[in-house]
Amino acid sequence: MPRAPNKVRLTDVYVANLKPQDRAFLVWDLDTEGLALCVQPTGRKSWKAIYAFHGRTRWYHIGKCNSTIGLAEARRRAKKVLLQVADDTDPQANRMAGRSVGTFEELARRYLEEYAKKRNKSWRQGEKLVRRHVLPHWGKLRATDITRSDARRLFAGIAAPILANQVLAAVGAVFSWAIKNEIGQVTANPCTGIEKNPTRARERVLSDAEIAQFWPKLNPALRTILLTGQRPGEVEHMCKEHIAEGWWTLPGAPVTDLHWPGTKNGQTHRVRLSEPVQALLPDLFAGSRKRLHKVMQDICAELQVPRATPHDLRRTFSSAVTRLGFGRDGMNRVTNHREGGISDVYDVYEYADENRKIMETVARHILSLTEGGAGDNVFELATAR
Repeated sequence: MPRAPNKVRLTDVYVANLKPQDRAFLVWDLDTEGLALCVQPTGRKSWKAIYAFHGRTRWYHIGKCNSTIGLAEARRRAKKVLLQVADDTDPQANRMAGRSVGTFEELARRYLEEYAKKRNKSWRQGEKLVRRHVLPHWGKLRATDITRSDARRLFAGIAAPILANQVLAAVGAVFSWAIKNEIGQVTANPCTGIEKNPTRARERVLSDAEIAQFWPKLNPALRTILLTGQRPGEVEHMCKEHIAEGWWTLPGAPVTDLHWPGTKNGQTHRVRLSEPVQALLPDLFAGSRKRLHKVMQDICAELQVPRATPHDLRRTFSSAVTRLGFGRDGMNRVTNHREGGISDVYDVYEYADENRKIMETVARHILSLTEGGAGDNVFELATAR
């Protein structure tokens, strides 16, 4: 599709007839400096005044293009914005500063609605942490009045070190967003400079004997995690539409219509589903895949064994891959794991035969342990996160 001209002497007829394209684009008005019409793929049109202030490009949203703000009104408002810039005033900064954030609860709500829900796949976890551990103490405080001393006292009151670290990160993200986007008068992040609690990475891997113990208690979703090594959140959102001929394709990007969140590393991944996993699918899709951590917690309590999580099942699978001689590279490949911050991009078909062999061999091994062949050894190897 041809692109719209970048600069045009706009008229009401031209604006009305301007059609959307496959991505958003701007059309600048030749008659008014800094005035541009932004057209979204949805057809939504809005007026922008775009200017430079002290070397920084600023976008000032004039308003939606409609009967109230037509071309003449947009030109009038754009000229008003540029006059302020000529007087060494930054209209966009003043607008942002004028949006009072009020209490921390109000700031946290804005962060959630304007940023987290749109950009952060794990927004629910952060929202839950803030709601449970922060709002009871800070909810009614003005966000700009919260100090580092307040933050230290709050986190010192959370006994669990890992939980305290998670709350620190969640609160820090709210303030960082506010500062970056010039929200209200927020200019400092009270979480900056507070050291996280030292923690040890979990290395929990089920022993052969534990696999035999756990198996009868696991629901189809947890069994699928153990037999495929995929991330719990991805198994929770597994879609029938992504399964064909024994292969499960996990799109790297979110698929909104299917409630698919996308993979953790943004890389499309292809998983061979062994016969035991394929046999689980009807029950998996028919049953609940929610609250898997709670299910594992209840199983551990019933069996009276140390705490284990759904991710420990993924780790157990990964350890089995290397234990059975397929190597770390094979383990990273079938679990879509990035190691050391470097992502190896594999051709999804080049390794199909080897991946099929890995998945089927590990599944047979795990099932053999559930049938009475378990020993007492505990094996630990590198994790796949």
